[in-house]
Amino acid sequence: MRKKDVVLAMRGIYKEFPGVKALQNVDFTLCEGEIHALMGENGAGKSTLVKVLTGVHIKDAGEIRIAGNKGPVNIRSPQDAQNLGISTVYQEITLCPNLTVAENMYIGRGNYKFVNRKEQEKKAAELLKHLSIPAQPSQQLGTCSLAVQQMVAIARAVDMDCKVLILDEPTSSLDDNEVEHLFTLMQVLKSHGVGIIFITHFLEQVYEVCDKITVLRNGELVGEYTVNELPRVKLISAMLGKEAEDMTNLKNMKRPLPQTSENVYEATDLATTEGVRPFDFNIKKGEVNGFTGLLGSGRSESVRAIFAADRITSGKVKINGKDVKITTPKDAMKNGIGYLPEDRKGDGIIQDLSVRENMILALQVLRGFTHPISRAESEKLADEYIKLLEIKTASKETPIKSLSGGNQQKVILARWLLTHPQYLILDEPTRGIDVGTKIQIQKQVLKLAEQGVSVTFISSEIPEMLSVCQRLIVMRDRKIVGELKGDELSQDVIMQTIAGGKAKNDK
Repeated sequence: MRKKDVVLAMRGIYKEFPGVKALQNVDFTLCEGEIHALMGENGAGKSTLVKVLTGVHIKDAGEIRIAGNKGPVNIRSPQDAQNLGISTVYQEITLCPNLTVAENMYIGRGNYKFVNRKEQEKKAAELLKHLSIPAQPSQQLGTCSLAVQQMVAIARAVDMDCKVLILDEPTSSLDDNEVEHLFTLMQVLKSHGVGIIFITHFLEQVYEVCDKITVLRNGELVGEYTVNELPRVKLISAMLGKEAEDMTNLKNMKRPLPQTSENVYEATDLATTEGVRPFDFNIKKGEVNGFTGLLGSGRSESVRAIFAADRITSGKVKINGKDVKITTPKDAMKNGIGYLPEDRKGDGIIQDLSVRENMILALQVLRGFTHPISRAESEKLADEYIKLLEIKTASKETPIKSLSGGNQQKVILARWLLTHPQYLILDEPTRGIDVGTKIQIQKQVLKLAEQGVSVTFISSEIPEMLSVCQRLIVMRDRKIVGELKGDELSQDVIMQTIAGGKAKNDK
């Protein structure tokens, strides 16, 4: 077998921002027909390295070489990167959902002119068939699943003769079948010699699809490894800079279910306009429970019903044994309920506000105009929670949009901790964030439970649910099909219940 040619070589890359050395002497090598994972905690330098490669940031020092070019290349804009055969597909789809698949594949490409729409659609159809992408050129992109939209973005990149394809968290919003389809497409591209940089926080996906792994930590290169020479425990240790066992001692913190019969929150026949079927639910003081099930099973809709984030159509609610009326999120907040939503960017952060301003939003709503938060108080609270949750930010006045995803999530968590909730709902709090931050959030959840806070925790990763939850509500087709606790809490039992359980709340 011949040695694969190098398509990308980054050597001695430096990038500094005011007060932050984002990259220090980082090397990265990508070969043709290789899937190469770029790993590290949030803030490790992954995004900065990719932005240097794609011309979003200009490097301070170092050199970049691309196959087919004599000597180092100078990438000063995304257009420069595109002209050199470097394409990126991001976690958030950046195409136009109101245009057709074909239009999205060729929009904005001034060097490619079609005689007419039929010519455009014919060429798109050939490429879609060649890559086995289940979409029609004439259909509106917004009618396609997220996975297919990702694939269309990849097809666009392929048709632009990309040598280097960067996939930035492409699987975070996909179900298992969609992930498999995406991986199949990646293997096709690999066989055609495309070098793929794969950024993900799903460790199992790295070991399923990647050939090599490069690990960054604190802006520096830890090392480059083949997948076979780096077991998962060693990968986590390399990312965290310490033994994984020191960070994952969660089982010792997890306690058995509270033995009290008193419920902090109790709902009967709760339903909303979003189609969640009427269900019963309760949670005790200091309990950590969770909703689990396949994508679309109704997990998020159920907790949105509890918080009244969607319009309530039926149901009775008791807080600490007393009947209450919760029809709006503000009602829920006044009754001591906090809610960290699944869609961090759409429903969580306000991107142009600072870390401090985002952090005090819920407390401001609760206090209203009668007891407003002073600037001095808000600064004191922000400083306190930045330290408590180890939020990495240049300052409390930094716009939250410039923080990593994991640190944005910590700011939203701080927002609710500031209200001192008795019941906190966390919907996918660790999605798309690094292993170290995941463990920090999991430990924080268990500490809150120790302090008597009730927590509902949702994650697409079953092992994570098992590491923190004392009781699991299993859902299928927007109804509850089982409730597991104690010895029943195992991955096998959960999967069996999802596949064939009898509906517990089939009203």
